[in-house]
Amino acid sequence: MTSSKNGYPASQDKGILIVLSGPSGVGKGTVCSALRECSGTDLIYSVSATTRSPRQGEVDGVNYFFKTREQFQHLIENDEMLEWAEYVGNYYGTPRKFVENTLNSGKDVILEIEVQGALQVKQKFPEGVFIFLLPPSLDELENRITGRGTESEDVIRSRMSVAIDEIKLMEHYDYALVNDRVDYACSRIQAILTAEHCRKDKVYSKIKQWLER
Repeated sequence: MTSSKNGYPASQDKGILIVLSGPSGVGKGTVCSALRECSGTDLIYSVSATTRSPRQGEVDGVNYFFKTREQFQHLIENDEMLEWAEYVGNYYGTPRKFVENTLNSGKDVILEIEVQGALQVKQKFPEGVFIFLLPPSLDELENRITGRGTESEDVIRSRMSVAIDEIKLMEHYDYALVNDRVDYACSRIQAILTAEHCRKDKVYSKIKQWLER
């Protein structure tokens, strides 16, 4: 019989949704990419849906689920999106069905998302594990944003103001960790995931049948 992460039958082990978010420039994408490549970490990346046209080389169901505007609106109306937003004339969001089906198959899912989207997800999927990624300092965050070389001073000031407002929302998360080094951040997230799989409520549901003999 195939065993799960905790030594119990895999068929009984539901996956965990990890929601990783934090202010722009904190390194969410870098940490998420590195985490998926870590040895011993079997995370499925949550594929977003969008109404924008596919770019060259993008594959439906891999990079995005590409939808028409009507299809996306239908998903919204039927509460089939964990979160969504409209940006520059196109919809973007997280399909509920993909996440739930993946979790029900026993696989863990990681969703890398902005703070406002994460709070939407928490309203609809409170059983998720919400991790807030912090910069080592506000000065370092500003250096990272400035280092991109693509932003004007006004935009940088605006991004920093938004970042401070987002950090104030950290109280709504389960965990917070500083992204001082990507490998350290990955190891901390792996430790959180291991601990979550060992929570009493998850383990008890698997061995309840032992107690009912």
